[in-house]
Formats: sequence, structure tokens, C-alpha cells
Amino acid sequence: MTSRERWLALFRRQRPDRVPTDYWATPEFTRQLMRHLGCRTRRQMLDRLGVDYEVRLLPRYAGPRLPRMSDEFGRRFRTVVHGSGAYRECVHFPLAGFKSVAGIEKSYVWPTADWWDFSVIPGQVRTNETHPIRGGGSEPFLIYKELRGMEQAFVDLVENPEIVHYCLGKLFDLAYDSALRIYEAVPGRVDISYVAEDMGGQTDLMISVKHIREFLLPGMKRMIDLAHQAGAYVFHHNDGSCWRIVPDMIDLGIDLLNPLQWRCPGMARERLKRDFGSRVVLHGGMDNQFTLPFGTVEEVRREVEDNLRILGENGGYILAPCHNIQALTPVENVLAMYDAARELGRASG
Repeated sequence: MTSRERWLALFRRQRPDRVPTDYWATPEFTRQLMRHLGCRTRRQMLDRLGVDYEVRLLPRYAGPRLPRMSDEFGRRFRTVVHGSGAYRECVHFPLAGFKSVAGIEKSYVWPTADWWDFSVIPGQVRTNETHPIRGGGSEPFLIYKELRGMEQAFVDLVENPEIVHYCLGKLFDLAYDSALRIYEAVPGRVDISYVAEDMGGQTDLMISVKHIREFLLPGMKRMIDLAHQAGAYVFHHNDGSCWRIVPDMIDLGIDLLNPLQWRCPGMARERLKRDFGSRVVLHGGMDNQFTLPFGTVEEVRREVEDNLRILGENGGYILAPCHNIQALTPVENVLAMYDAARELGRASG
């Protein structure tokens, strides 16, 4: 089977020839792994490992010229070096000073889908026929936190709900219009849409169920329905201890749950499989807080076995790291993960 066929088999509740795998990692670790394997490109590296990675469709930005280290929303960033790597941190929150919707409407220009060129999309599909195609989707609260500032964004949920509704409405509208243009550019060829939001923290939800239902679920339902109308399955990313909201997400129509950070309270693998495994594909589960960065090769292999046995029981599982593999992770552990998945995954497919 091709990688695309393996993913689609799971969504159709069929058994593929083996358990599919996926890859999430920081650029720093990816470069390390490429050097170790002697690969010149990321794709060559993933093919060498036999990873069933998805291919993302990206329109070309063609809007107003952007200053260096800024984006279409007016956010500005700086690069923060932390020793083993670097990340981009938002340092300017363009909506931080506003006290009302009227003030934002008067002074702020929202980007529109017209700022992107979608004519490049068909060519991206033609060169990736054997892998699942991912396009469209949304993650608006992630953006909202960098428009208002992290602390203010959470305060707004209680003190400024009208601002939250207005801004998230604008962000969902942009996501909807952009996704629709992608679907229209390649009718019937988008396999997966990424409808995400980071709701879970290390020990519990970061946002109350009440506020999730009020501010996020209506817009997410709209995105999920659009994806299904286009023939795509919905890949739902939700970090940490998010189990309290997962039933709501399944009721909304998600088709896949990621990333399964099973060391967080309430996220035990047995529970996830028992409660949700018959309704959604489970994706992730390889712990990158302890096992991958600090475990031995044998411990990594044992976790692969456990995940295939628990999460892969009767199918419906894609093995992948439970978030981005970090730069300090030993290359040998990641090689062991994919070696074990190839070796043992056929029996569990």
C-alpha cells in the first residue's frame, strides 16, 4: 500500500498492510537526522525511514509587503536561542491596546483570502500522489493569543467576550475562505484538514469547557462541516490533558485525535482507546517528554510495542511522536522508534 492508502484505510475502518507512521520534529532535530542518514532533503530522509507523512498544501502569499520578522496579522517576532536550538517568539501584539470592538474596526486591517495565490495548489498535489494530502483547517485562538497578548487573551474570555467573539469570527472567516479556495483548486483531492486548538495543559484544560463551547466549538463545527463537504477527513490536534473536551469534539465530527500525550492526567492510552478508539483514528502516542529524549533504545522499542498493543488494537492507529521531537533527543532513539514500527507494525496493521 502507499502511504495515502494506509491513512485512508484507517479512516474507512479497514486494516492497512501495516500501522502507518508520521513525523513531527523541530528543524534542529530534522537537520541532525538528515546528517546522520546522509540525506540532502527532508523528504529523502522520511522516505528512508519509511514514514507515511502527509503533504501540506500552501498557497503563496501575494498580499501587502511585510516588514522583516512580521506577518500578515501585524505580529512581530524575534528569534530566541536556547542552546540546542531556537524558536520564534512574538514580541508585538497588534491588538493589545484596544478596549472595544469599535476601536479594532476603526483602526485594524484584517487579512483576507485575496492576499494569497491559490493557483500554485494543483502543482503541489501532482508531485505528491502517494502521500495523504493535507489542506485547509483552522487554529484561531493560537493566533488570537498573539494578537492580544497571552495573558490578555485568557482574561478576555471572562472580561471582554465581545472582543473574543468578534476577533475569532474574523479569524474563522479567513480560515473558512482560505480552505474553500484550496478545496476548489483541487476538487476531491484533499484527504485531511487540520482543525486544531491547544486546549489542554500539562494537568488539565487551559480553558474551561464552558468557554470552549461558547467561543471555539461553533467555528470549529463550521470548519469540520466544510471539510467533510469537500470529502476530507478532519485531523484534530489538541495538546496535553484534553480528555474532558474530546467527547464534544467527536460529536462535532472530528475523524482523528492527535497527539495523545498519555503521561498527562486523564490521557491513559487504555482509556483513550476504550472511550474514543471506535469513533476516531488515534495519532501520536510516542512520548517526547521522557521516553524519546531520555529513554534507552530498549525503552523506546518497548513503548512502540505498548502503543501498537494498546492504541493499535483492532486498527485505527498512526504511530508518531506525541509532539515535535526536540533537538536534544538522541538520533538512535528515533531510529529505534521507526525500526520497531516497521518490524512490529505489520502484525498490528
